Amino acid sequence: MTLMTLSSRLSRIRNYIPHQSPARKTLLRRRWDICRMETRRYNPAMMPTIETLRLLLRPLELADADAAQVLFPHWEIVRYLTSEVPWPYSPDGVQTYYREKALPAMVRGDAWHWTLRLKSSPERMIGAISLIRGENENRGFWLGVPWQGQGLMSEACEAVTEYWFNTLNFPVMRVAKAIANTASRRISAKSGMRIITTSEREYVSGRLPGEIWEITADEWNARKLRS
Repeated sequence: MTLMTLSSRLSRIRNYIPHQSPARKTLLRRRWDICRMETRRYNPAMMPTIETLRLLLRPLELADADAAQVLFPHWEIVRYLTSEVPWPYSPDGVQTYYREKALPAMVRGDAWHWTLRLKSSPERMIGAISLIRGENENRGFWLGVPWQGQGLMSEACEAVTEYWFNTLNFPVMRVAKAIANTASRRISAKSGMRIITTSEREYVSGRLPGEIWEITADEWNARKLRS
């Protein structure tokens, strides 16, 4: 279902509601709520800015490309990313990626991308985090080197995983990573994920053993109740 179809359906429901019986109004309002939820999947303009204790997660814009181009292409950041990331990185690599892949995927409802910013310095981008519709890679992130090791990405992952399950209503989240990427593995373990399979894969730094981690919506919500 496309964004245009959803928008048309919302408009029709809104026009019908005032002229219906009380029972019919209740049914139409339920359909309205469902359509509004689906529209959030497809419309990047409806993506919220998400707040954590220390962070603001702002929906990605093309204007963020220049800041990302300075922060992103460093070996400490890219070495455990998949080999789809070109290396050496071109001077316009972020601009090209945002314009040709990230932003179109947001419009299609296939991905949700945010920039990361400290609340204490909201004008400065320090990293990015993404949710991706797919089978085995539903979340990805990177953080500028000066801000690593402070627990910031754990905060961001908690926030977007909550969004994945309880706003977008997906039933399962899976993330793929290199076994050597111990920092990323710690984040997955801390959030209650478990390893479901292992295999070798091509990364920027070469062919390495990898694994896929998983958590279901039921497991996520049960974990929240226990905490």
